Amino acid sequence: MQPHKSIKERFFHALVFEVVAIALCAPLGAWLLGYPLAQIGLLTVMISLLAMSWNMLFNAMFDRAQRWLGFHRTLAARAAHSVIFEIGLLLAVVPLVAWWLGIGLWQAFVLDIGIALFFLPYTFIFNWTYDHLRVRFVA
Repeated sequence: MQPHKSIKERFFHALVFEVVAIALCAPLGAWLLGYPLAQIGLLTVMISLLAMSWNMLFNAMFDRAQRWLGFHRTLAARAAHSVIFEIGLLLAVVPLVAWWLGIGLWQAFVLDIGIALFFLPYTFIFNWTYDHLRVRFVA
């Protein structure tokens, strides 16, 4: 079972997650979608700020659920963590993407599904790695 994480550690976790995500997504998104890097870069930063806030809130709830239910952070628990996190983020991001790119909600939804398909393995790999590094360096 994971020990309690401080607000400082939660912020560090979310910040590193988002910095790596922006570095990967802004140039890749601009290239794949054919939008200017500045437009996709700003969208990526807005999504990142939204995601970072959601990340801290969701992970605090995940930790509380873990303490209450007593489960361990197995592969299955991390897979469930990743899927539930991405569903919540999808509901928040679709309207932002539609507005920023001037596209319909359906187009934004389809685009966000593509983004989520990238982030599912990214979130899983990042958090699994973080948990293992945390045990080695923090605990």
